[in-house]
Amino acid sequence: AQRLLESGGGSVQPGGSLILSCIASGYGYKKNFMGWFRRQAAGKEYEAVAAINTMGGASYFYSDSVKGRFTISHDSAKSTVYLQMSSLKPEDTGMYYCTSDLAGQWYEFGSWGDWGQGTQVTVSS
Repeated sequence: AQRLLESGGGSVQPGGSLILSCIASGYGYKKNFMGWFRRQAAGKEYEAVAAINTMGGASYFYSDSVKGRFTISHDSAKSTVYLQMSSLKPEDTGMYYCTSDLAGQWYEFGSWGDWGQGTQVTVSS
């Protein structure tokens, strides 16, 4: 079955770090554009976090709220995209979703066609 599978979430204290992974499994083609969104709580809006275009020299995109603290990367051989998160803050708490199949602006929720189930990140002392 085709799916995006996230892992790496957990609980961490403020200032800590986590690395999220997303494996694109079962697809017969390379996913060139992948991203991460988050939602702080059920019913709240999805917030764009980061995206990567792996074609040619990779291009990276970050929201202002995570720029300088989060790093998105990919391993094409493993069909995996990573989100390295450091200097975590309580406001980074939420469910993090991996996305792919971009058709539009990377920071718009409706631009992405494929979604994972999410992995929970909790930042608390």
